[in-house]
Amino acid sequence: MLPQKPPVFPDGEQILAVPQDKHASCFWMGWTGLRGCERIGLSGEGTDAVVILEKTPFQEEKIPDLLKKAMKAELQMQNDIYCTFYLSPPPELSEIKATVVYPATEKHIQKYLRHEVHLIRETWEDYQNITLPFIQSQSFSIQWVYNILEKKAETERIVHENPDPSNGFVLVPDLKWNQNQLDDLYLVAVVHRRDIKSLRDLTAEHLPLLRNVLQEGKEAIAKRFGVPGSQLRIYLHYQPSYYHLHVHFTAAGHDAPGSSVERAHLLADVIDNLAMDSTFYQKRALTFPLRADEPLFKKFQEAGKV
Repeated sequence: MLPQKPPVFPDGEQILAVPQDKHASCFWMGWTGLRGCERIGLSGEGTDAVVILEKTPFQEEKIPDLLKKAMKAELQMQNDIYCTFYLSPPPELSEIKATVVYPATEKHIQKYLRHEVHLIRETWEDYQNITLPFIQSQSFSIQWVYNILEKKAETERIVHENPDPSNGFVLVPDLKWNQNQLDDLYLVAVVHRRDIKSLRDLTAEHLPLLRNVLQEGKEAIAKRFGVPGSQLRIYLHYQPSYYHLHVHFTAAGHDAPGSSVERAHLLADVIDNLAMDSTFYQKRALTFPLRADEPLFKKFQEAGKV
């Protein structure tokens, strides 16, 4: 039986895990903004999948075609000079990008189900006593990251690489971006070093690496896509979605998932903080969101920190 209320999704994404029922098929779809979700079961398979449906932004050059072609228009509201319509554009002008995780583990499914979100204020002592032991006790698979760094996958998608093992990185488009338009531009720089898990590990030693990512990343994006650095939001997540240092590059006008103030740390600010104090991120408290179902939240709960 399907839940009666639509789910609340993390990081602004409208996504729903897809538990399959081998005895019946079902669907559940909801829309918010440009993102959608679907719950679907294919009878007889007995495996799980995650389906992410995303309405791609309109391409500016196609707007004239959209307005010229005949389409179904349903008037919703009219007041003086203002009207609101619901339009059904032709298929070639209403593309939807579908991302599939298959087979999906229980962790994938739980990640996208409805859960309350809490803001955690983590001191350095909390990190040492709660967060770090939790990270070390988990078996997070990041083989896909190593595949990119070792050129075993996605080689054709690499926009830029600095091969230096200590201060180098690989810049690739994020899977959230289909590269058909610049409005939702999204790339990720993945560092070659494997000993930096997150913001908490960074010291002044890493400044050459971080400056390379910032400068070379901006230059590569300007050269390939024509977007200047002043129109980019460049930041790290804390907590990150995976524990291998990576930096996000998004269009400044794009409300990208995870770009909110409680999770995103601008790379330029991180560099300035480390230049002033090498142990800045081993001293200050950091705030980040956790869902109530996440194991790390339960650790903070058990420690009486929530």
